[in-house]
Amino acid sequence: MNQIDPNLTGDTILLQQVGEGSKKSFNILFEKYWESAFSDTYKRLKNYDIAKDIVQEIFTHIWINRETLHIENLPAYLNIAIRNKVIKFVAKQKLVHPFFTMLDNIPEKNDPPDANLLWKEFFNSYEALMESLPPKRQVIFRLRHEEDLPTKVISMQLGITRKTVQNQLGKAIETLKVSLLRILTISAGLLISAS
Repeated sequence: MNQIDPNLTGDTILLQQVGEGSKKSFNILFEKYWESAFSDTYKRLKNYDIAKDIVQEIFTHIWINRETLHIENLPAYLNIAIRNKVIKFVAKQKLVHPFFTMLDNIPEKNDPPDANLLWKEFFNSYEALMESLPPKRQVIFRLRHEEDLPTKVISMQLGITRKTVQNQLGKAIETLKVSLLRILTISAGLLISAS
């Protein structure tokens, strides 16, 4: 029942060699697991490019951190890493999604000047809301959602804890979500009634 998988034994040796800087061993593991990791990621996201990027990021992370990572079971490690990356990706999409979903339902026959005017109003409102945030919160939000920096990088750049970054992001999102959703509802209503 507790039989040792011969593949994992081979993987363990290869992983030790990767830890010592062996590119050859890394390439063997990459070739062995890339396709199944990609397939697993693609099944969850149904997007070729994003799935490919996620798997590349995971393998790059393994190589860059080879001296400090202690992986005992590579398939299990990949499975968890893929799950976590997919969850983060989906969560990020959901953060952006509520603000703009209504716009997908606006008829295409709208008068472009009206649509452009409303878009301009929306983005002016967004900028005004951003300016109303406390300065540090505004900086954190822009770094995360406009420059797409990870919270870890933001915390290092600003010299604050990652938890502080996450708390400030949560507060900024709550403020923006309520206000922008109200503005979007009004804009969408005007566009639909004008069509």
